[in-house]
Amino acid sequence: MQSKWRGSHRWISRADRYLVRHVSDLPGGNHDDFFRKLSASANHGKLWMAAAAAMAAFPGRTRRAALHGLIAQAFASAVTNGIFKTLLPRARPLPEHLPVFRFVHPQPTSSSMPSGHSASAVAFATGVGLVQPALGALLAPAALGVAYSRVHTGAHWPSDVLFGSALGAGAALLTRRWWPVRPAFPQVTRTWTPAPELPGGEGLSIVVNTLGGSFTEETAAALQEVFSKAYINTVRPEEDLLQEIRRTADHPGTRALGVYGGDGTVGAAAAAAVERSLPLLVLPGGTLNHFARDAGTGSLKGAVAAASKGGAALADIGIVTVERGLPGKPERARLTMLNTSSVGLYPNFVRRREQLKPALGKPLAGVVAMLRTFSAGTPTTLTVDGRQHKVWIAYVGRGRYYPRDHAPLLRPVMDDGVLDIRMITADESFARVRLLWSVLTGTVATSRITHLSEATRVRIDAGGSPMALAVDGEALAGVRSVEYTLRPRALTYYSPHS
Repeated sequence: MQSKWRGSHRWISRADRYLVRHVSDLPGGNHDDFFRKLSASANHGKLWMAAAAAMAAFPGRTRRAALHGLIAQAFASAVTNGIFKTLLPRARPLPEHLPVFRFVHPQPTSSSMPSGHSASAVAFATGVGLVQPALGALLAPAALGVAYSRVHTGAHWPSDVLFGSALGAGAALLTRRWWPVRPAFPQVTRTWTPAPELPGGEGLSIVVNTLGGSFTEETAAALQEVFSKAYINTVRPEEDLLQEIRRTADHPGTRALGVYGGDGTVGAAAAAAVERSLPLLVLPGGTLNHFARDAGTGSLKGAVAAASKGGAALADIGIVTVERGLPGKPERARLTMLNTSSVGLYPNFVRRREQLKPALGKPLAGVVAMLRTFSAGTPTTLTVDGRQHKVWIAYVGRGRYYPRDHAPLLRPVMDDGVLDIRMITADESFARVRLLWSVLTGTVATSRITHLSEATRVRIDAGGSPMALAVDGEALAGVRSVEYTLRPRALTYYSPHS
């Protein structure tokens, strides 16, 4: 075995010297200065950090590609410099191997095998290309140029560059599993159903919550303009919102109920609409507008188009039965859930993510928000369907959300008949370390701490002390137990035909 290795090593050395002689025979010129500067620009990864910073200015896949490139580069650099340069000591080319005007000064003192510059360059370009192939193709010449520059300037033998490049490509492929490219979301599908056409809002009664996230006096005027024939009930803060929702739904001549407000207001209006067999028109009046966005009425223009043409579809609704109060003297309440409910640190995570999203984009904002939330948070002890867990997050969605990880964003189907249940637990040893590592590497969805399931009913009981519960953005304190069930296709909602 040793004799085979020595034979292979001699063959590699002969090939290296042969290739370096040919590089040495190239005539001098401006290209020498170019490759010297290109090689220096990649010292300590500066060239790739600058490229990532420029890419980060563009949200979405471009920013995600930059992040993956940096992760791949950092991993390749750590493996190359921390492991292989120690295991494979090798002398670098000598001044006599190349013209003096081409030889790099000062020459690096670490092992020549493998090339760290090449590993970082190929790792970054490949990592970017796995997310954004076009950007990866644009970066490829720069990466190859940096790799060749290490031979051209005498810093490395060709085999050092080849081995370093292979390590870089491998690092990018390996970290893709850490930070996987999210698959495309399923297509939006609707179960269409007849609903009254409401030209100009005729037959439409709208309840407007003035505490909604985007209400202004101009809002009321805009609604009156586009729904000139509608009855509009503007509810002031001192009035009873639930009573006003019912009064609006019972207004004479009402054929459909409209609602302008946050997700909690929309849920209360949905309950009133289902009770009276009225279709619901959800207007974008909240901070996040989850249901309006999923329904296709996330803009006033879309809502007007749906109402005018009578476009409507069916949605499931969730029924949330909450038990509060002292043991032996329970107080029960029944809520309608259109979107999501959560226990634990999820509300804090969502708040941070939404604050960071304008600057960082959704994927990176989710990572940063998770790291901040769970670095200092503590798990909650809960019993979920009879099994006790220590839980960072217990999340229940009304319908299947995507992506299938810790940060659900979109719901393409509104009547799939399931509750989307997600738990991130602290039952395992080194729970916080596991959690932060999975967030950093983008492997929350596949980690042992994450439990994804679907059901039509789920019950959560608090442990030693009552829990805080959020339902469609509305917070409830002192909750001892909560049970979720479904009413399939109970709600008719307006949605524009595509």
